[in-house]
Amino acid sequence: MLSTRLFTRFFRSQFDPISLLPISELDSALPRLCALQSLGSNIPVIVTVASGIMGRDAVTDEFKEVKWGALFSGFGEESYTRFINEGLVLTVGYLPGLKVEAVPLRRPTKTQAIWVDNFIKDIKEYSASVSSSPFPVGIILFGEASSDMKLVLEKLDHAMPMDTVIVGDERGSFDFVHKSGNDSRIICSKKGNIEAVALVFARDRNRSLGTIRFHVALSNGVSTVGPRYKAASVKSNNADCSTWLTARREGQQENLDGQSILLDINNLLDNHVESPDLHIGVIKHRKLSTGAEKPMPRTCISYHGVVGGDEEYLYVDGIGIKTGDFFQFYYSDPNIALASLTKVHDALKSIKLEKKSKSSKGDGDNATNVFGGIIFACYSRGESFFGRQNVDSSPFLENFPGVPVSGIFCGGEMVRPCTTVIGQCEGASPISCCLHVYSTVYLAMSYTPPSVED
Repeated sequence: MLSTRLFTRFFRSQFDPISLLPISELDSALPRLCALQSLGSNIPVIVTVASGIMGRDAVTDEFKEVKWGALFSGFGEESYTRFINEGLVLTVGYLPGLKVEAVPLRRPTKTQAIWVDNFIKDIKEYSASVSSSPFPVGIILFGEASSDMKLVLEKLDHAMPMDTVIVGDERGSFDFVHKSGNDSRIICSKKGNIEAVALVFARDRNRSLGTIRFHVALSNGVSTVGPRYKAASVKSNNADCSTWLTARREGQQENLDGQSILLDINNLLDNHVESPDLHIGVIKHRKLSTGAEKPMPRTCISYHGVVGGDEEYLYVDGIGIKTGDFFQFYYSDPNIALASLTKVHDALKSIKLEKKSKSSKGDGDNATNVFGGIIFACYSRGESFFGRQNVDSSPFLENFPGVPVSGIFCGGEMVRPCTTVIGQCEGASPISCCLHVYSTVYLAMSYTPPSVED
């Protein structure tokens, strides 16, 4: 049962951004969420739904990665199914030294781009109102279950400076309940009302007690297979958010249907014991702008899940592909993921080594201390992917034993490519990519005290 006592427990420590509550029926739980009022009028809270969690067992204190039911089945309103088991994820926007607010993205009735521009404007205005900059330190973004966050992420990546960290879960919920720290509202979103909610972290202009930094790392879990293709004909189906296309191999003129393309790819993968999940990574050359600014060229890679193919088309999830776009096939690869996790481990270790280096030089009081972390892992990873338990959480746990960390299994892992991204796999594309597949995103938060001179 959700109670006032349970909610107030979150604030016994200075860091507890995510609390995880398994519950059988979201609808029956929503009325009881009025207990969120007890957290205080200035602390934003976002409530989403997850199909799996990472965290310490309340009874045994053992760290576990637990997945519950199926995340979703296809795209479109009618194709989503209820979870076999599901849980509420309470993300509490409380971090001493930073100002935090929950900013919603309303679902557009017509053009999504205009609404995304307003969303970005709201984020900048909040940051400017509490800090000396319109750009926040970080953003944790939760998308609604049926949303396509590609344009949102592309515009955010374009609008924000490189040192603003953006992470999150593309399909975090069927229903949102978020409490705005600015006006103490509790907003219950019905399906179709809210497309996303951003938890915005901005520096507090009235506090200069050191520096809080966000560090992110990415574990990749896919490999390329086959040649590059060029989209020859493209049909977008907005009703079920899918694309039908034919393509040519790079450098050739013959149009290939979906059946022919998939036959070639499957022949290249015939040495796999189990058929891996397939995606296409589409290279998109576009012009982006926010507000009234001049559109600027931008190149990004966008992943689309392969649904199937026949004698006419190749069918993939999502929209936004254009004739002439190049793409390549990617397949889920646990070996690549394991190699990538080693690099993530080493990258997170570098934060710890920075602290040891300062301590050895007699500057221990000013050393960087990691005080918490959040993990966003693809739902298809975990024990079934690696063959053993707690693989995705191991880089953080081994580097920072005793430091609070929690995580969720996602339906689309979001992290923007920026200067603080660490742990990219060898040969990773320099092309911008914000929405990943078969990956795990790590957010580590550190605190550096002010120097004596300050």
